Amino acid sequence: MTTTGWLFVTLVSALVGLAAGWLFERLIRGAAYQQRDQILSQAQTDAETLRKSQDLAAKEDLLKRRESLERELGAVRDELREQERRLDRRDTVLTEQQQDMSKKERMVEITQKKLAEKLEQSDARDTELQQTLRQQQDQLFRISGMTADQAREQLFTRLEQELKGETGAMILKHEQELKQNADRLAREVIGMAVQRYAAAHTSETTVSSVDIPNDEMKGRIIGREGRNIRAFEKSTGVDVIVDDTPGVVIVSAFDAVRREVARLSLVKLIQDGRIHPTRIEEIVAETQKEIDAQIRRAGREGAQEVGVHGLHEKLVELMGRLSFRTSYSQNVLRHSIEVSFLTGLLAEQLNLDGNLARRCGFLHDIGKAADHEMEGGHPTVGAELLKRYGERAEVVHAARGHHDDIRVDYIYTVLVAAADAISAARPGARRESLERYIKRLEDLEALACGFPGVEQAFAVQAGREIRIVVNPRQINDREAARLCRDIAQAIEESLTYPGEIKVNVLRETRHIETAR
Repeated sequence: MTTTGWLFVTLVSALVGLAAGWLFERLIRGAAYQQRDQILSQAQTDAETLRKSQDLAAKEDLLKRRESLERELGAVRDELREQERRLDRRDTVLTEQQQDMSKKERMVEITQKKLAEKLEQSDARDTELQQTLRQQQDQLFRISGMTADQAREQLFTRLEQELKGETGAMILKHEQELKQNADRLAREVIGMAVQRYAAAHTSETTVSSVDIPNDEMKGRIIGREGRNIRAFEKSTGVDVIVDDTPGVVIVSAFDAVRREVARLSLVKLIQDGRIHPTRIEEIVAETQKEIDAQIRRAGREGAQEVGVHGLHEKLVELMGRLSFRTSYSQNVLRHSIEVSFLTGLLAEQLNLDGNLARRCGFLHDIGKAADHEMEGGHPTVGAELLKRYGERAEVVHAARGHHDDIRVDYIYTVLVAAADAISAARPGARRESLERYIKRLEDLEALACGFPGVEQAFAVQAGREIRIVVNPRQINDREAARLCRDIAQAIEESLTYPGEIKVNVLRETRHIETAR
């Protein structure tokens, strides 16, 4: 082979080697690009997966934090609500305390005024005593011929020697004597008040019958087909009983004022002789005006008699109505006047305000004039009326508490209760005897025990309340309420009693075992 052939072969071989190298490089570069793309794709996939997992973790962490924050917020809200409730309770307590403080401040102001008046009186007395003592000292100095310092030194020395060993014993002795004499002094105060006031009246009865000249008058009172008696009963609000009793017509009514108006009107009609519906209305209206004037006059005379001034006109009228009201046959107006005098005397014995005490005693039973018109017993009704018409707190409290139904805040209430008991218990004041009183309590207890399921019944507070103990196995709570209402209704229908009676049903279950 020639040189040219070798060169050609060499050149071809080089070209083939270059082509093979370039082809090999292209193949290697394509594989690298493909691996790069795979790596990038895997990296993107891993990055997306990592991002999603981080998003989920972040959301879970956010939910946990939100739940934690909501729990904390709920706890804060509960705490705020509790603090609000505590603040409301504290505000209520502070309001009550402020009201109590206002009441106490008013009482302190009243007490300060009284103390100022007493201090002025005490200063005046001290001035008089000092003048008297100076006069006596001057006389003693002239008689004894000693100076004031010498007399004072000699007196103090002697007193010190005499009292050094006896002071303690004397104090104990006087304390013991005071305790022993306290009851005796109280009896003396009450006895002195009773002796200074001697009432002249005794028990009274209410007459509800009218005398007629003949039995023919009964027919005229009834009238044709009963028109006269119907017109009379309609105008007066009473029941007229015309029976076979000769010479008497009976007037019946619960209200004593209406009964008195009817009685006087019937007397006038019988005397006049002209009995017909028109004349009946005229006579009743005229008599009503006379009775109203008589009531006001009785109230003013009673207030004037006991020295109680400045009463409201309505209170004067109510006190006058008590002249037609009786309690155990004792006239309530005369009883109020008597209690007024006794309360004033007791107060003066104790160096209290006698005028205020007489006012408390005079008005203590005013509720009896309106207890059939207002709800509640006469102490509650009387206290409401007195408060409404501007009476002092002592007077209102005396009317409400003179039967020991409430806690006593004023000494005048105690004095009124004592005077009320004295007036009711003195001989001749009330017609009801001890036997009738006991019989009324026994009838009250017997009526209650007659109901099924009742085990025991106790009449307390002088018959103003009955306490009933029932068997809890026979009577449940609802039946106890119905039993209480039935017993109260039976008492109203069967018994006669003053004022009102409180029915108290007690139901209790007890389990008792003995440990041996």
